[in-house]
Amino acid sequence: MMATLSQWRSNWTWPAWTQLLLARTEGRPAAPSLYDGTLITCALALMATGLVMVMSASIPEAQKIFGNPYHFAIRHAVFLCIALAVAGAILHVPMYRWQQGNSLLLLIAFVLLVAVLIIGKKVNGSTRWLALGPINIQVAELAKLFFFSYLAGYLVRRHDEVRENVKGFLKPLVVFFFLACLLIMQPDLGTVVVMLVTTMGMLFLAGAKLWQFAALVMTGVGAVVLLIMFSPYRLRRVTSFWDPWADPFGSGYQLTQSLMAFGRGSWTGEGLGNSIQKLSYLPEAHTDFVIAILAEELGFIGVVGVVLLLSVIVFRGLLIGREALNNERYFEGFLASGIGIWLCFQGVVNIGASAGLLPTKGLTLPLVSYGGSSMVILSIAIAVLIRIDHEMRMANVQAVGGRSK
Repeated sequence: MMATLSQWRSNWTWPAWTQLLLARTEGRPAAPSLYDGTLITCALALMATGLVMVMSASIPEAQKIFGNPYHFAIRHAVFLCIALAVAGAILHVPMYRWQQGNSLLLLIAFVLLVAVLIIGKKVNGSTRWLALGPINIQVAELAKLFFFSYLAGYLVRRHDEVRENVKGFLKPLVVFFFLACLLIMQPDLGTVVVMLVTTMGMLFLAGAKLWQFAALVMTGVGAVVLLIMFSPYRLRRVTSFWDPWADPFGSGYQLTQSLMAFGRGSWTGEGLGNSIQKLSYLPEAHTDFVIAILAEELGFIGVVGVVLLLSVIVFRGLLIGREALNNERYFEGFLASGIGIWLCFQGVVNIGASAGLLPTKGLTLPLVSYGGSSMVILSIAIAVLIRIDHEMRMANVQAVGGRSK
């Protein structure tokens, strides 16, 4: 037994914060951190902010529908716990597994997108959810991550072909076209736009020729314009965005109520819990327009705080992607860059739509808005970024250790 105890003591590894404290006390250099503390801290801060704001924004609607003011807050807390557990598991998956299975992930995305059109649950006129007992899965969120993983793998396999051959450039766009058709049938134009912008960014980073990139931009913009022009409800959204006050109780109602929330918040806000717009005035107050309630209760300072946290995550993702590309980890570099672009554009669209700067697209604010599928998938994306950074740190530690020997 004494031998076992001695062996356990010799194998014990102190937690990272304890090692850092001991190193500083003894005046010796601390061991390098193996995880990106800044990225983890900002992600957890956004999640905590989202939990508080969902609780505050959803109380009136939860009381009215379910008779329990904390119904949505409890569900969001459960989603958050599931997201953290799944992200913790994904953090232990090596990146080469993602690279090996990216084609399979794309196939799963296609199967789920077809399944949701056949047996999906219809909510507010859109068929976007697969019901698994008490859980509804929004397949489009999975499709984003799985397609970006496939695209990163394709750009590694066909890197020279993408740079030098039009055929290599068009192949992933054909795959995206079929995914976009399935998403439009739900309908979900917002997800298509996010995927299109992220795809363009990843192709640009892969070295696609400028004329190819310009042609893709013009084609994408033209397709989106046509989809808007030939869809009455999308056209109403765009026209109401141009002048919401022209019909403040009709097509412009949601945006005018959101703008009122921003106006009431001023610099420091009305105080947490003191929003008036959430009292059945602003629809979707705890989902797509949670930033408007945050602006009303916490003011300009609160909005800036959320924007800064999200910006740090985005920049860390892009920096991790650049470092991976510099270290010739091309799959990891393209995927990390894609995740960074995805988070950035989705955040910009959500905040811009709530503030009247962009048309409403029904996209969640990353890690803040209510929504289980979005929370879980975005948490997985953050875990992938942390894993990519972790593997590079481990490689650097091993390289330094090897040289010191």
